[in-house]
Parts: sequence; structure tokens; C-alpha cells
Amino acid sequence: MKFCKKYEEYLRGQEKKLKLPGFHFKRLKKILKNCSRDFQSRHRHGDGTCSAVAIHTCPDQCSVCDGTFFPFLLNEMSAIVGGFNQRAQKLLELHLASGFRKYLLWFKGKLESDHAVLVQEGKELVNYALMNAIAVRKILKKYDKIHYSKQGQTFKSQAQSKHIEILQSPWLSELIAFHINLKETKHKSKRISSAFEECSLAITDGKPSLTCELFDSVKLDIDLTCSICLEIVFDPVSLTCGHIFCYMCACSAASVTIVDGLKSANAKAKCPLCREARVYEGAVHLEELNILLSQSCPEYWEKRLETERAERVQQAKDHWESMSRAFMGV
Repeated sequence: MKFCKKYEEYLRGQEKKLKLPGFHFKRLKKILKNCSRDFQSRHRHGDGTCSAVAIHTCPDQCSVCDGTFFPFLLNEMSAIVGGFNQRAQKLLELHLASGFRKYLLWFKGKLESDHAVLVQEGKELVNYALMNAIAVRKILKKYDKIHYSKQGQTFKSQAQSKHIEILQSPWLSELIAFHINLKETKHKSKRISSAFEECSLAITDGKPSLTCELFDSVKLDIDLTCSICLEIVFDPVSLTCGHIFCYMCACSAASVTIVDGLKSANAKAKCPLCREARVYEGAVHLEELNILLSQSCPEYWEKRLETERAERVQQAKDHWESMSRAFMGV
């Protein structure tokens, strides 16, 4: 597996920078190798030769792979996504800090004033996400090749339902928007402007999308059209399933008011696209993406802002009137 050597070299390099976990390729390959050896030993003829089918493959339901390979891979994917989300959230928190919060972070010594340093770390995090996405694809492809099956792809779908597919992470969208935003700020420098040219906001026929290209023909394309109102996402929020909607559209889909917020949504409320439940409580407000879209589509933003302001005021008014009536026992 040629990618294995390249990936291990990458991990050694990022250990000094990000210090985030990675996949143990050699361990996973060893599990698959033991699987083939175990299956061959159980299908040997009396003369010591193996049957033709045993030479290259093991059965679809394999105790060695299913009992060791997938659980091990699942744990590693969880650790990688968890580490990535935590680091990306911390970086963006530093960048978006303002007022008293900014002063407090500066006092604690956590605020980095050099934007170029923030950009570099953000770039490394996006590279980390895409590199591990490629690694998962390679590992599962190897599994299916050995087993002559499609269980690897089935496992990928299961990983997505468990929210441990790194390309699903809302923080990846935020990091890409973060890079594009910083390239447009007054803090431009050669290091900043050229740091992440692979990522961009593309608007085709009025429909925006975030695109990011990297090595090994990997291209990430995130649609920024709300599937509820069919407009550009306004005040965007990402559900835990990875789908992005306007905040008010998401509240409407969850049958909650903007005053109560998405955290008050019923656990049975489902995503309008994938129909998965329990996706609203952990929703993430995409602030960097909100800044990017407001600057890229100013006319649309002003019009939508005016419309939503009136609706939000009305919802707040109805909410407090309802609370007042309940308090008065009317």
C-alpha cells in the first residue's frame, strides 16, 4: 500500500505541530494479514496446498476482521474526529474572540496576535482532516479487495451515522471559511494570501458552495443552499449529521422558536434531509461561514436580514405574551 508510507511520514511530521492521533496502518494491515492466514489454515488440503478461493480471500462474515478490524478502526476514527473538533473549535474561538472575552484570553496568554500563525495552524488542521479521510478510504478499499465484498463501504455508512466521518464535521466547513475570510482581511501577507489557495467560495447560478482540493484527487464540495427555503443559507447552523440549514429554517423543522433555540428540540425531531433523529441539540452555529457569506452576498444578506428581523421580533413578542398569559393564569 503506497499510501501507507506517505501517511506515516505525514504523521511523523504533524506530531511536532498538531500532536493529534492518526491511524495505525501497520496494525490494521497486520489484522487483515492474520485474517488471510487464519482462513488459509482452515482450508488446507491433505497435501498442504490451499483451495483456490482461500488463497486470496476470506468469507464475508469473518470473525477475525469483524471482531478486531472494525472495532479497532472505529475507535481510531472516533479519536481522530474528537481531536480534530476540539482543536478546530479552540482555534476558531481564539479568532472570533472580542470584547471582554478577548481581553480575558489575552490575560491568560491563550490569544495569539499573529494571524499568520492562526492561518498556518488552520491549514494544518484542514490537511489533517483530508489526509485522514483519504486514509479511511484506502483502508476500507483494501478490506473490500481482500474480502471481495462491499462491507468496507457499508462500514463507512455506519461511521457517518455515528458522526465519526471527519468530512462531516461542521468545524471543517468553519476552518475553510476561516481561511477565506483571513485572506480578505487587512492582515494580508504573502504567507496568508498563499496559505490555502486550494479552498474557495464558488457561486454558480446564484448557488454558493465551499470547495477544497487536495492531493490524491480529493475534492471537498459543501453545498451552501438551504434545502428548506432553497436560498443561500442565512445565519447558518450545522446539525450533528453534517447538514447545513438557515438557523430559522432549522428551528422551524425542529418545531421550536428562536427564543427557545435548537437545544430545546425534541429528541425525536429529525433532520429534514437524512431523517436522522437527535441531531439538533449538538448543532453548531457556523460563525465564520456567516461572515464569509455576508461579505460575498451583501445585497442578499441585507434583504434577508430585514425580513428575518421582523420575523424574529414577532416570534419574541408572541413568546413573551404567551409567558405572560401563563404567569397570569389567563
